Amino acid sequence: MATVIRDADVTVHVESARAATSAADVLRQAREQGVQIVDVKFTDLLGTWQHFSLPLDMLHEDAFEEGLGFDGSSIRGFQEIHESDMLLMPDPATAFVDPVLRIKTLSLVGDIVDPTTGDPYTRDPRYVARKAEAYLPTTGIATTSYWGPEAEFYIFDSLRFDQGANHAHYEIDSDEGIWNSGRNGSPNLAYRPRVKEGYFPVPPTDKLQDLRSEIALKLQSAGVEVEVHHHEVGAPGQAEIDLRFSTLVRMADQLQTYKYVVKNVCAAAGKVATFMPKPIFGDNGSGMHVHQSLWTAGANLFFDTDGYAQLSSTARWYIGGLIAHAPALLAFCAPTTNSYRRLVPGYEAPINLMYSQRNRSAICRIPMYSSSPRAKRIEFRAPDPSANPYLAFAALLMAGLDGVRNRLEPPAPIDKDLYHLSPEERARVKNTPGSLSEVLAALQADQQFLLEGGVFTPDLIESYIAVKQQREVEPMQLRPHPYEFALYHDV
Repeated sequence: MATVIRDADVTVHVESARAATSAADVLRQAREQGVQIVDVKFTDLLGTWQHFSLPLDMLHEDAFEEGLGFDGSSIRGFQEIHESDMLLMPDPATAFVDPVLRIKTLSLVGDIVDPTTGDPYTRDPRYVARKAEAYLPTTGIATTSYWGPEAEFYIFDSLRFDQGANHAHYEIDSDEGIWNSGRNGSPNLAYRPRVKEGYFPVPPTDKLQDLRSEIALKLQSAGVEVEVHHHEVGAPGQAEIDLRFSTLVRMADQLQTYKYVVKNVCAAAGKVATFMPKPIFGDNGSGMHVHQSLWTAGANLFFDTDGYAQLSSTARWYIGGLIAHAPALLAFCAPTTNSYRRLVPGYEAPINLMYSQRNRSAICRIPMYSSSPRAKRIEFRAPDPSANPYLAFAALLMAGLDGVRNRLEPPAPIDKDLYHLSPEERARVKNTPGSLSEVLAALQADQQFLLEGGVFTPDLIESYIAVKQQREVEPMQLRPHPYEFALYHDV
C-alpha cells in the first residue's frame, strides 16, 4: 500500500515497506519462532533510541495501523506537557529478533503520529529521513541514494566520571592501553598497541578480535549486513565494523541497531563501548565517514571515466553543496561539544573544506579502491557517531541536491599533504568551524536548503538548536575544566 507523506510544501507518494512485509506475516513468524516480548523503538531528536515493551499476545494487527500510545513530553525535544499524547506506528519492515536479550524479543522500529490530527510528527527524525528519501525523485536529479557510514567506537574495560559543584573527573582504562605496560600486581602479558598504532596488529596485540566477531555475527542475525571489522588507529580499544551500503532510511535504522548491538555485546562481556567522538587525549577520535551516491535506473550518477577521480559533474556539484553548507551540516553531523575535540589538526581529522582523491584530511574524499562505475562514491568525513543518523543523512542529501541544482563548484581538489602546504596554499583552504556553538549559529543562518520540499521544518530546526544550546553549550560554558586548574590555580 502507499503511504502519503504530507507537509506544508510537499505531498509525495512513496511505496511503503509495510506493503512488502505485512503485520500479519510479522506476528505469524514471531509466534513460530517462540517470541514472548515485543520491543517497540523510536529515535528522539538527539539520536537516542527509546523503547517500550509488551507481551506478544498484546500486540495485534490493528496496532500497526492505529498505533501504540506514549508520553511525548518525557522525550527530549518533543512535546510540552499539555500536548503529551503521541502514537507510535510499528513498521513491520523493521522487524528482527533481538540478538542480545535473554528473553526472546521481537524488535520493531516505529513512526510517530500526532493522535489528534493523524499526521506524521514533524519532529520525528525518521519522518524527516523518509521525507528526504521521497523528495529525491521529485527533483529529477536521481531516484535513489545509497549510504554507507563507518561508525568508529572505543571499547574500554572501565569508564568512570563524575561532576559536582566542587569536583569533576573522568578516568578510562583499557587492557590495550599502553599506560598499563608497567602495571604491577598481577602477571603483565604486555602486547599493547602504541599510541596511534592500533591499525592493524593481529592478536594478541589486538585483544578484541573475538569480541568484534561476536558483534558482527549478532548484527548479521539482526539482518544488518557486515562487510568487514578491524581494530582502528586508536590504540586503547578503538574499533570499526563496516556495514553494507543501503538506502537512506534503511541505513539509518541499521545504524541504530548497530550501536545498540555494539553496546550490549560489550556490556555482556564486562566492557563498555562508547561512540563519543574524542574520549582519549592524544590519540585518534571516532569518526563516522559517510559514503554516499546517487542512482537512476541502475546507473551510478557519480561516475564519469573522464572526470577527476572518475567523478561526474553531478558528483562534483554534489560535493560543492556539501562544502558550501558544511558549517550548517555539522550541527547535525558533528553535533556535540566533544565533536570539536576531534575536529582539530592532526589525527587524520577532516577539517579542510575541500575535496581530494585518497586524502584523509579533506572533508570530502573520493575512495580509489576500485575503478568500477558501481563503486564510485563520495566519502564525507566530518561526521561522527554521536550524530542522529536520520537527520544527518537527510541533511547531507539536501545539501548535495542543492549543490547539483545550483551547480555549485567546490574548491579545486588538492592531492598534496594538507598539513605541509606552503603558507600561500594553506591560506586558500578554509577549515571547519571549531565549536558546537559556531555550527548551531551557522544552522540558524543557513537552513533554506533543508526546508526545500518540506523535508525539514522550521519547528524541528528551532527545537533542535534550543535543546543543543540549553543542554550542552550553556552547561559546558558554566563549568571550570579540570585542566584549567593545572594552568591557572596559582595565578
